[in-house]
Amino acid sequence: LVKRRDYDEETVRWADAIISAGGDGTMLLAASKVQDRFKPVIGVNTDPERSEGHLCLPVRYTQSFPEALQKLYRGEFRWQWRQRIRLYLEGTGFNLIPVDLHEQQLSLDQHIKAHNSQLEQKSVAVSGPHLLPVRALNEVFIGESLSSRASYYEISVDDGPWEKQKSSGLNVCTGTGSKAWSYNINKMSSQSVEELLNIVRKHKSLNFSLDHDLIQHVTDAYNDSLVYNPEEPKMFFSVREPIANRVFSSSRQRGFTSKVCVRSRCWDACMVVDGGTSFEFNDGAIVSIVMDDQDALCTVLLDD
Repeated sequence: LVKRRDYDEETVRWADAIISAGGDGTMLLAASKVQDRFKPVIGVNTDPERSEGHLCLPVRYTQSFPEALQKLYRGEFRWQWRQRIRLYLEGTGFNLIPVDLHEQQLSLDQHIKAHNSQLEQKSVAVSGPHLLPVRALNEVFIGESLSSRASYYEISVDDGPWEKQKSSGLNVCTGTGSKAWSYNINKMSSQSVEELLNIVRKHKSLNFSLDHDLIQHVTDAYNDSLVYNPEEPKMFFSVREPIANRVFSSSRQRGFTSKVCVRSRCWDACMVVDGGTSFEFNDGAIVSIVMDDQDALCTVLLDD
């Protein structure tokens, strides 16, 4: 049994399996230290009032954890291999030493000071792609540290042409993360769906009634399409609030992908992995965001 501050790679190497006690954030922290795809990580939601627990065992096991242990002992479960994202960095404008955000809740000023204190040496230049020693279970976010400042970067999706963009940042998620931040970036409200259907009905002179059931059905169908299986080896990218004008464009605001490349043109940007590990990502830095089956995280689904 270890506290989160004492949880490190040495502890992970010693253990046969990792069981996190907390919420989704604790589960993400537990997973962040695990590189062995055959080492199970199991989350127990000990505070369902404060955490949804998407990554954890069903909430009923919070009060009946011995039952969960018995099912594990009897083999009444199936393995679930949650795909994760890996990152290759090259160019300039970044540092390979990250800031660990799990240990502290940082304001903007504290975040900048943390980077400056931990990254006293100048930003490095890497000629070839350097594989970072972290994997994203939920998502990777790239954007300016100051949220009110537009993020300027170039993006290539699936080895397509580079496109200059300005936006509120870029989110690239896994199937696991498709229920998290990515979902809330892209979901539509029933109010928006109703307004769109009204426009379609008037524009096409269609004769159908917009009752609550229809609006809710269309809303749910769209929002459900944003979520996909954690075991699927594909990613979903989302450009937050893209700026479109003569100079900047966003031909695809979101979509499934197998590879995303980003070249930073930012002043004070970060690349954040699962909300817990932050890398400097400024002008000249280039990242390739991909998946590899060997990075999948071993978790369990208990039988009903």
